[in-house]
Formats: sequence, structure tokens, C-alpha cells
Amino acid sequence: MAVQAMKTRDQSAAPAHAFRTYDPRLEPIAAKVMAQQRLSANDGLALYASSDVLAVGWLANHVRERMHGDLTYFNVNRHINPTNVCVAACKLCAFGRKKGDPAGYTMALDEAWETAASGYSEAVTEFHIVGGLHPDLPLEFFLDLVQGLKKRFPKVHIKAFTMVEIAFLARRAKLSVEETLLKLREAGVDSMPGGGAEIFAARVRSIICDHKIDGEEWLETARTAHRLGFKSNATMLYGHIENDADRVDHLLKLRALQDETGGFQTFIPLAFHPENTPLDHLPVTTGLTDIRQIAVSRLLLDNFPHIKAYWQMMTPKIAQIALRFGADDLDGTVIEEKIYHDAGATTPQGLTRKELCRLITEAGRVPIERDTLYRSVTRSEESFTVAV
Repeated sequence: MAVQAMKTRDQSAAPAHAFRTYDPRLEPIAAKVMAQQRLSANDGLALYASSDVLAVGWLANHVRERMHGDLTYFNVNRHINPTNVCVAACKLCAFGRKKGDPAGYTMALDEAWETAASGYSEAVTEFHIVGGLHPDLPLEFFLDLVQGLKKRFPKVHIKAFTMVEIAFLARRAKLSVEETLLKLREAGVDSMPGGGAEIFAARVRSIICDHKIDGEEWLETARTAHRLGFKSNATMLYGHIENDADRVDHLLKLRALQDETGGFQTFIPLAFHPENTPLDHLPVTTGLTDIRQIAVSRLLLDNFPHIKAYWQMMTPKIAQIALRFGADDLDGTVIEEKIYHDAGATTPQGLTRKELCRLITEAGRVPIERDTLYRSVTRSEESFTVAV
């Protein structure tokens, strides 16, 4: 990638004596990290269990700087949520509404296209499209939606539909996942977001999202997408009823699929927001939990190019700190976000390019505007050029 040549520091490994910890369990893990050896499930459990979060963060930051130096990525994107009507009733969700619910909505195609246009003032390079599993909208609606966006905004990358949505649309259309993906690609879908992964462990999934495809189906859908040449992201929802072993299992399953396909670009840990969900008795995650999750993700997912600190969920302040705990991406301007704000998120609906650059610069990092595929973007007034 073009921006990789712009790293700002020597990428050789730091000397082993630079690492300090009061937790002896971290010493052999540090030796592996310095030798660029793969960490095990037991290593992951030790990282979660250690009270020396600064030492865990130091190791993750070492890997982050070895891979990216001081570069930190962001993009100018616009979220579009075409509908919140959903056949599922996931306990983790405050966004979805049943058909007929007065709070439910479904955009007409013209409305969706106008929504895209209303956030186009900063020369958006990406439309991020996710929504509910609508019981009546056919695959053709989504094909028309994407085709209309491509016609109106031919330079904008369309990152659309989670693995859960793709599997649902395939079943409704009585097509295979592969056939569905090919139709979506022909319509103009360029890549996929990483949502819906939640936690792969069956025990947890049966409680928080039993109406969705299971973990193996999510992974198989991603495998098919990658085989067809799509890039995608991957997520993990943490901070609810899962335990450390569930988190490690989730990360290692993603790592194994990445070994096989190489199709994942970015991993995004998502902090659970319990407000307005059936799990609203649970506490929100703490800042310590959030930055530890970033760090452990960077250390275990050695084959993922990027770890994202999604400022919408963990707040801009914690996301900024995460840039020293393994994260190298802050997501983007977003413009308008519904799913996590329906669950009580108090973060802004969007940030400007200037605000994102300030967060990155104050963390001692170098901001790099990217497109969805991590190619650098150069701007001139309201136009932009993407590096080849």
C-alpha cells in the first residue's frame, strides 16, 4: 500500500530490556512478541488476566509501531442505515424494531439516496451501509439501492451489508451465499463491514443473538466473500456476558480464517452499550477494559493489518489513548450513526476531518487519510485523489 512507505520511525524491534512488568506471566509472552512468534490461547488468557495493563499496552504498542510506525488512519465516510425493521430480537440490540412498530422505519430508495447526498459535503470516500433484517424487503431493493448510489456517486466506495445480512438476503432470495454476493458485486458493492460477529461462542450467542446465524455460518459467509475477492472487516462485541475464554476463542477463530483467506483488513472491537436493550442491567465497559481489548486484539491478531479504535463506541478520548495501546485506525467522520446511539451512546454523531486529525496529532501520531482499502487520499478543496 502506498502509505506504508511513509512510516516515521525505525521499525526494528525494540531491545528486550525495554520491557518491564511486575507480572511474571507476561515475561514469556514478551519474549514471543520480540521474536515475532505467534501467541497461543493461554497467552491470550494471561493478557486478559494481567493487572499490569501498561505492560500489555507496551507490547501492543511495540507491535503497532513495528507495523505502522506513527501512522494513524482515518477516512471520510457516511453511515446509511436503510431500515431498523428486523425479524431478529437480539438482546444486545437497541436499534431493531418489529414490523408495525411505530418507531420502525424503512427508507424509500429516493430517501436513502438523499441521505447519502446530505452527508457528501466533505467529499465522502465511503458509504457504510448496514441495517435490520427486514421481513419484506427483497434482494432487489438492496441491489437497486447500491446501483443508485453508484450512479450518483461513482467515486465512492460502497462498504455494505454484514455477513448476517448477506446470509439473510440469500435465504430470502433462495440463492446461495455465493450467488447473492455476485449479484451484490455486480450492483456495486465493493467490500463488507465486519458487524454481526458479536461473540462466536455458542453459549453466549444463544443468549444475546439467538435469532442470527451462528458463529460458524458467519465465518463461512466471510470465507465465501473473501474467496470471491471481497475484502471485509471483522468485529467482536465485548463487555456483556462473555468471559475471557470466549474472547480468546473469537479472536483465534478470526486469526485462523485470516490465515486461510487473507481477506480481513481491519479488526474492530466493539464495546457493548446496554442502555435501551434487554441487557440494560449490565454495566457499561470501563476505559481500562476498552484499552486492554485493543491491546490484546493487536497482540493475538498478528495477521490482521489494522486494529481500529472505533471512537463512536469508546468515545474520542478513549480512542485517542488506544492509539498508544495497539490501535492504528480511528474509523472516520461517520456523519450520522444510529445503531449505537439508539443504545445510549453519548458520543457525537460525527467528527470532522480537522477534529480527527487533532485527536491523532495530540496522541503523537501522524494522521493519514485513507480510502476503504487503505490507499492514501490527497485532497484539493472538495475533490480527492486516491493513491494507486
